[in-house]
Amino acid sequence: MNPLLRPAILAGALVAASAVLAQSAAPAKVADTSKGKALVDAKGMTLYTFDRDTAGKPACNGQCAQNWPPLMAAGGAAASGDWSVVTRDDGAKQWAYKGKPLYLWVKDTKPGEVTGDGVNNVWHVATP
Repeated sequence: MNPLLRPAILAGALVAASAVLAQSAAPAKVADTSKGKALVDAKGMTLYTFDRDTAGKPACNGQCAQNWPPLMAAGGAAASGDWSVVTRDDGAKQWAYKGKPLYLWVKDTKPGEVTGDGVNNVWHVATP
């Protein structure tokens, strides 16, 4: 094998391995908040569930989704364990935990804030 090709082949293998790991990693993690343990996104922002979602189908669309942005899933995202991917009305993919679609709240401005918990008695901090 040409010794000049080895670094390029190794780099390609590392990129491919990174892509596989990125797709299989959980889309959220657990953090401590003033409400106890909660699921948070990669930036540490609290995730929420919506009581009006049914059977893994997101009910928060349009203006609702402006205030409660969905935790979007990349095109190649795949279900793993308690994590699943649900399809929104517009065809986009959203992460769900134990069948419940996950959302952020626009009024949470710092990691760990939980100001969306209890809004209209239908929004709740997503818990592990």
